[in-house]
Order: sequence, then structure tokens, then C-alpha cells
Amino acid sequence: MKKTILAIAFVAIGAVSCKTEKNKVTANEEVKEVKKVENVINSYKANVAESTVTWKGSKPTGSHNGVVSLEKGLLDIENGVLKSGEFVINMNSIVCQDLEAGKGKEDLEGHLKAGDFFDVEKFPTAKFAVTSSEMKEGKLHVTGNLTLKDVTKSITIPATVTEADGMATFKSDVFSIDRTDFGVTYKSKKIDAALKDKFINDLMEISFDIKAKK
Repeated sequence: MKKTILAIAFVAIGAVSCKTEKNKVTANEEVKEVKKVENVINSYKANVAESTVTWKGSKPTGSHNGVVSLEKGLLDIENGVLKSGEFVINMNSIVCQDLEAGKGKEDLEGHLKAGDFFDVEKFPTAKFAVTSSEMKEGKLHVTGNLTLKDVTKSITIPATVTEADGMATFKSDVFSIDRTDFGVTYKSKKIDAALKDKFINDLMEISFDIKAKK
């Protein structure tokens, strides 16, 4: 019976790992030259109360997920095309949604904010700045500079941008980044092979759902 349970657990973990690997985006060198946008027809300011950034991290024994709040953001759209944009994320607002208060929730949130992970006292914000976008096979691909801690890398993510009645929405697909690319190395098997099954997966899932208005 114990062997069966372990087998089911490893199959489930394998399925999560495959999905995360499939959604992985490559972190390239920061795009230094960002095109200046002139005469933008529609500029939208993010509604931080209605916008969310989701996250999910995993390890061999399970996973945790939650949200981080937006501090501010802007979308510039011209003829239905996303020309530029920037989202500043409040890293002090990290919330775990799958744990209950008094049952590990506060401990995990505190650890994620500590120096081992995102060191929010030193780096209180993260940022995604759009540098370009293009349609590929009917899907919008947005390239931008993602800054976590003191590291900035260029990533390209699939997303959807819509406009209606003075409102705009930027919604990305769920994508995965390698946290070690951004200096978050706590319990990374890549860094310390001696961890064996005590490691935390290097790949972390993220998604953006930004609501904005003129």
C-alpha cells in the first residue's frame, strides 16, 4: 500500500514538473534600448485593486501558490497593438493562498520575504517593462525586462490584450522562470546537489492579469 501511495505521489510530481517545464521562458540579457513611443492614442493606468500577479512554487512533497499585489502600472496601446507598458510589483504583499492562518501561512510568507528568497527589505519591488510585442501564429508574444531582486533579464511571454469602453486588460498565459537566473538560489539542487529530495524546484510559475483604465 505504501509503495502504491509513493508511486502515485511521484507520478503527480512528475506531471507538475512536465507542465512547469513546458511553460518555461528563457531569460536573456536585458534589452538595453527600449523604443520611445510617440503619439500613443490610448494610454491606460492600471487599477491596482483589480489587478493580480499569481505565483506557484513546488518541491518533491507538494506545492504552494498565491498572489502578489501591483503597486502601479501603465499600458500604451495603438490601433490594438501593445506598444509599451510597465508593471511595478509590491513584493511586501506576497500572500500564500493554499495555507490557513496559524497553519504555516505566516511562516511561509515570512520566509519568501526574507533574505533566503526575495529579500523584500532590500528589494521592495519587482518590475516588468514591455519592450516590444508581435503576433505569432495568432498569439501575441510580449517581450519585456523582468527585474527580480537586483537582476534584470529579458523574457518573452504569450499574452492577450483587449480594449473596450475605456478599459484595457493585459492577461498573460501562465509561464515559468528559473528563479536561479534572478539570484534566488535557496535549496536549489542546481546549486547544492547534496540536497537530494530536500530541494525546491528552480522553476516558478507566474501569470499577470492587469486591469487598466484611461
